[in-house]
Amino acid sequence: MTFYSPHQQAWLAHYMTLEGKAEESLTKTMAGAKVDMNPHQIEAAMFALASPLSNGVILADEVGLGKTIEASLVLAQKWAERRRKLLLIAPATLRKQWSQELEEKFSLPSFIMEAKSFNEAKKAGIANPFDMESAFGQPAICICSYEFAARKSLELQRVPWDLVVMDEAHKLRNIYKNDGAKTAKVLDNALMGIKKVLLSATPLQNSMLELYGLVSVIDPYFFGDLPSFKARYGRQQLEQVELAMLRTRLSKVCNRTLRRQVQEEGGISFTRRYSMTEDYRPSAQEEQLYRQVSEYLQREDLLAIKSGARHLVTLVIRKILASSSHAIQGTLQTMIARLEQKLPLLDALEDYENFSDLQDEEGIGDEELIDPQALQAEIDLLKDFQGLASSISNNAKADALVRVLERAFEKTAELGGSRKAVIFTESVRTQTWLAEMLATQGYDGQIVMLNGSNSDSVSKQIYRDWLERHRGSSRVSGSKTADMKAALVEKFRDDATLMICTEAGAEGINLQFCSLLINYDLPWNPQRVEQRIGRVHRYGQKNDVVVVNFINKGNRADERVFELLSQKFQLFEGVFGASDEVLGSIESGVDIERRIHDIYQRCRSDAQIESEFNALQEELKEHLEAKNSDTRRSLFEHFDADVVRRLNLRRGKTTAELTAYQQKMLLLARMTLQGNGDFSESMDGFVWLGNKYNLNWQNAEIGEGEFFRPHDGLGAALIEQAKTAQLPPVALQFVYERSPEQGQWVDVKGQIGNSGLLKVIKVSIESEAQRREQLLLLATNHHGEQLHAETVERLLQLPLAQAPLVIPEPDVSALLDLQQTLLGDFLREVERDNETYYGEEVDKLERWSEDKRIALDLRIKQLDQEIKEARKASRQLTSLQEKMEAKRALKQLERERDNAMLHYYEEKKLIEQEEDRLLEEVEARLATETRVTELFAVTWQIVANECEAAA
Repeated sequence: MTFYSPHQQAWLAHYMTLEGKAEESLTKTMAGAKVDMNPHQIEAAMFALASPLSNGVILADEVGLGKTIEASLVLAQKWAERRRKLLLIAPATLRKQWSQELEEKFSLPSFIMEAKSFNEAKKAGIANPFDMESAFGQPAICICSYEFAARKSLELQRVPWDLVVMDEAHKLRNIYKNDGAKTAKVLDNALMGIKKVLLSATPLQNSMLELYGLVSVIDPYFFGDLPSFKARYGRQQLEQVELAMLRTRLSKVCNRTLRRQVQEEGGISFTRRYSMTEDYRPSAQEEQLYRQVSEYLQREDLLAIKSGARHLVTLVIRKILASSSHAIQGTLQTMIARLEQKLPLLDALEDYENFSDLQDEEGIGDEELIDPQALQAEIDLLKDFQGLASSISNNAKADALVRVLERAFEKTAELGGSRKAVIFTESVRTQTWLAEMLATQGYDGQIVMLNGSNSDSVSKQIYRDWLERHRGSSRVSGSKTADMKAALVEKFRDDATLMICTEAGAEGINLQFCSLLINYDLPWNPQRVEQRIGRVHRYGQKNDVVVVNFINKGNRADERVFELLSQKFQLFEGVFGASDEVLGSIESGVDIERRIHDIYQRCRSDAQIESEFNALQEELKEHLEAKNSDTRRSLFEHFDADVVRRLNLRRGKTTAELTAYQQKMLLLARMTLQGNGDFSESMDGFVWLGNKYNLNWQNAEIGEGEFFRPHDGLGAALIEQAKTAQLPPVALQFVYERSPEQGQWVDVKGQIGNSGLLKVIKVSIESEAQRREQLLLLATNHHGEQLHAETVERLLQLPLAQAPLVIPEPDVSALLDLQQTLLGDFLREVERDNETYYGEEVDKLERWSEDKRIALDLRIKQLDQEIKEARKASRQLTSLQEKMEAKRALKQLERERDNAMLHYYEEKKLIEQEEDRLLEEVEARLATETRVTELFAVTWQIVANECEAAA
């Protein structure tokens, strides 16, 4: 039987959970993630975690390179450091997707905070629902939308957040403007001084001042104030010296990788997307229904819809109307019932699953929306609409779907894809009706439906079968929503031909095995369209993707929407669809959706529609025709060759470190389970109590096993057990044994027959900014020779000849000098790193004070120039009145210039004092406290195994 001591287990468990610099501690976070990270993503996370003094960074990789994974890795690292006050702010439409990514890939708990959950917590007596642990009894990453965060800024401000991640952060870049960006300003005030990670593919779009705005959200002391930034960097032609300085400064706060660089390194191979369109013309009845409901929604005197919710309600009804006559019939029926009962109309719109996201964006609550007076006429009108809708038996768009399906399958097969299609609709009723209709067209038994609830009997049966099939495996997460999605996606992948999805249902799922996407209903929000296509066209997709859209030839507005999304936003063609320059430049897809809706509401003729869409395209022109200027490229992008070389090095280093860490995990399992586990099957897993465990998450899922990782499950339990064990003084007799595959440890082999003392000490050096930990491995043999730390580490991995013998406390005074030497080395290493961090802060603050001083000089020069021009202009005046007024204005300018000069040195002194104060804060944050803990002290002996002895 093979023996391992609790002391060996404790050493290994402590070693695997040491805290330190990102370079040292990120490996264990990656070892627990269900995602194969690319080198550029690890580089980005390293960049974000590099300095404990940093106030934050901008991660600005091009669209499609996985900024979500980069930020999730940073959040996972903070979580591993037990920093649990984590906030994620994202557009309302992305909240669920973020929550699922964090749970599925990183096993991080999250909670979506919105009006309903916030109000429920308040009613339950929770003082501040944003304080997750206090509010809900356990920590979780708090996720909310920008609009909600701004509305609840006072509560947000009261939480001492460890980190805030802000997705689609270009929403904040106009914060420098006095007349706009209210949400950005409110959030900036509420989260002042909190470390932030901003995610944006386009941190700079139209003006250098946007760059100032975004960086000031992270650190108000990175640049001087706005006037000094304008004076220094806001000029049309920036001098090369200033440009080089700005580039150097930005390299400390902004990290950007391009798709072409990642492709060259070999991390991701991007496939193309092809567009197919199918025209259709609605029947006379369909056109009549559309026209009548549209005219109803355009009326100014509607009693059923209060003005506060007019935009939201009419937008949603229009979406349902455009989806199918079946969908609008059901909505009208529910609306009539709600109005007759004098109940809120908002509840009648549940067919449109993105309603809650829009509601959050609009800031509308569940207020009473019905005027109790004079509703009968509208109710009768709605009943007429409903009667017309119910009389329509055929939908022209549905006929077009049946026509185009086979052609689309042929195109997909030609491109190497499988016979599978995902069909998107914006209505749950349309989804159900399409499934029934397609079942009669030869697809019976080949259809899966995915929506926000999946309460239909077929979905429930698929879910039950999936649970039975994966019972006891790590595939079952315990979250019904996540498991239902997993079951339906697996059914689609393995057995079905068609998956009909609503937007809400498809959030957070990956469908790389499918390469045909059909937009049965087309959203007006370009970002939402890109998210949809991103379900199939993402890295991991091996085939070119086909995207099918329908064009309503009976509705000019619908045609212009498709033209805008297709031709202007370029969503459906090319290597990566919509460019990040365009998608990132629009402040919000919701704004465009609102503008399109306004056109539908206002226009009553094709001529009006043409005019309004032309005006919208002109308005969007500067975004849609965005040019990646040389200045922008030089600011954010590094030379391709340098980046590719760095990414290649990172891939090799990460693979080696991850493999080494996983082997340590396997060794810990071998040590703690002793002879109870079966480790014979493979090099990356074992069997224990009938359960399979695997270090590779993909192999774990394929082989119906459990992912063995350090953060949860058996891995976390074994680590905790080993770290808390009692470790009395013992004698350990190691057996040297190495297989030919493992190679020889010559240094350890040279100690066979020797014995000596061994001591393991844990050192923790803690500051306000960071904790650094290290194990000091001290050992001597009986000749008094010191063993190198690497030799001691190898020694501790060997099995024992017998169970350890408890002995009296050994005299380890001979190890004191070695202990002081190693401790001194570690202290100096930490001090060197702290000097680097301090130097970076000094450099940043010197640049900040330089900005401020340059602004003072420029202000005086500017006033001198204005005085000179004013004098020149006054000499050309003719009337006495004009000359007197000019003289007064000149005197005012001279007084302003004289005051500026008078206070010049005082202002410089104030800048220097502020710089000194900030540096004192930095010094305080780096002040360290050292704690030394002895884990154990033992005597050791090493013998050869029988094979070695015979040799």
